[in-house]
Amino acid sequence: MLDSVFEKTITPIGGLSQTMLRVPVLSPDGKPLMPTKPSRARRWMRGGLAMGKWSDLGVFYVQLTEQPSGKETQLIAVGVDPGKLYSGIGVQSAKATLFMADLIRPFQTVKERMEQRRMMRRNRRGHRINRQVQYSKLAHRQKRFDNRRGNQLPPSIRANRQIELRVVTELCRLFPVSKIVYEYVKARGSKSFSPVMVGQKVMLTWLAKLAPVETRFGYKTASLRAQLGLVKSQDKSSQNPESHAVDGVALACSEFIKYKPFYTATTHGHTWKGSVKMTLSAFVVIRRPPISRRQLHLMVPSKGGVRRKYGGTTTRHGVRKGDLVRASMAERVVMGWVSGDTARQVSVSNFDGKRLGQFSASKVQLIHRATGLLVSRPRYLSVNVEPSIA
Repeated sequence: MLDSVFEKTITPIGGLSQTMLRVPVLSPDGKPLMPTKPSRARRWMRGGLAMGKWSDLGVFYVQLTEQPSGKETQLIAVGVDPGKLYSGIGVQSAKATLFMADLIRPFQTVKERMEQRRMMRRNRRGHRINRQVQYSKLAHRQKRFDNRRGNQLPPSIRANRQIELRVVTELCRLFPVSKIVYEYVKARGSKSFSPVMVGQKVMLTWLAKLAPVETRFGYKTASLRAQLGLVKSQDKSSQNPESHAVDGVALACSEFIKYKPFYTATTHGHTWKGSVKMTLSAFVVIRRPPISRRQLHLMVPSKGGVRRKYGGTTTRHGVRKGDLVRASMAERVVMGWVSGDTARQVSVSNFDGKRLGQFSASKVQLIHRATGLLVSRPRYLSVNVEPSIA
């Protein structure tokens, strides 16, 4: 199984070989250990010493069947570069790059849905009011409970932070993470009314429960990225490591390279000290499944007062929206995620939400239940480095 995984999905870049990859390792009780080489993982699996599994992030890992001889771990850092629409995440040790990911944040989708919900609510309330009666005599009820909280995050900001937290939590289950480096955005004006600043404060509180957290400003990330010779793409929507994951890797590398002062007999100043090695690693793109929530009220009332079914995650054929399935039609076979259903068919869509087709329910085979995340097929890539950097 592991042979086919690495033979079919590796795309070597810059002369990097497969031996530079690392496979996450878990102890029998689920505790993360130091990653190992693919060749060693294959030997463990063939000898019955480990079992191969897949994580919710689409990363292959092995879990030992017997207690290891040692559980010592080295320093592993997770770098998180948050953004409004996209985020970059990188996992780095001193000797290898372990994981890279681009997160497509649900900010715009949640914002539009909240605006639509507000408009529908105002429309329903407007229908109940008899405007021929004086305002003081209208039946305006009082609030049922106190749900007016002053410290509530906007839904769009909360959704952005939650997908980051979910990914970092899964990474902490795969790797023995000893430090989380988070890029801190310094907003102008009043900090108490900035949703970005408030969201960061809450996010740092959440991350602190997983591992020690350190923050770095954006200009420091750019300086370290230049020192490492990493190339960043200007196309923010491109799904490659150079768009956002490169900043996550740079943030993680800040644990191994420090900008420290030096003094000599004739001069003094600051210089970079330390070393780190960036290698081939798994790269994935992660997003939330584009599922509409169940709507009890529609924008336009239906005739006869019978509302059509809209939204929700259940189907009539035993699968749920967001499930990873394999579907076939004649000689055509596709893999995708369930996005809808009819009386006899199941709709299957690709990672971008584009429908691949409607397939007979009997020709749809469940591969993996929905996890709340859509993860693209892992590509084994490396971040680009400037040619002038050795």
